[in-house]
Amino acid sequence: MFKEPANQNAFSATTRGIRVIAQPFYLDEQSVPDRSQFVWAYRIEIINDGDEVVRLESRTWSITDAKGVTQEVHGPGVVGEFPRLEPGESFTYTSGVPLSEPSGVMSGSYQMVSEAGDHFDIEIPAFSLDSPFATGRLN
Repeated sequence: MFKEPANQNAFSATTRGIRVIAQPFYLDEQSVPDRSQFVWAYRIEIINDGDEVVRLESRTWSITDAKGVTQEVHGPGVVGEFPRLEPGESFTYTSGVPLSEPSGVMSGSYQMVSEAGDHFDIEIPAFSLDSPFATGRLN
């Protein structure tokens, strides 16, 4: 696994009473800068601060590296799960992303459905992927 820096920044966004907190961590032990391989983990916490029951159905990510190359990632659920959140509940997961550049930025959205059947998107805040080899900060 990875060791989380105590002073790492967290990024947050709230949509329709659902708060998403993202916290990235550079994985030095999995990265090989001489081969242009830079790897990050990121922890996401989804908190239902609203008053309706919701379920996460899918995700959409936009990942942009330091050269401006963007890839879009779409898929069902998160880490193989489709969390259902009652008001006051939260769900936390960790995932990762490799880049061929020493920095980048990620943002996106989760596609949700309420218990009443209303479909809506919630924002995943943009967060920077900064390695010790980055010459500047993107976010």
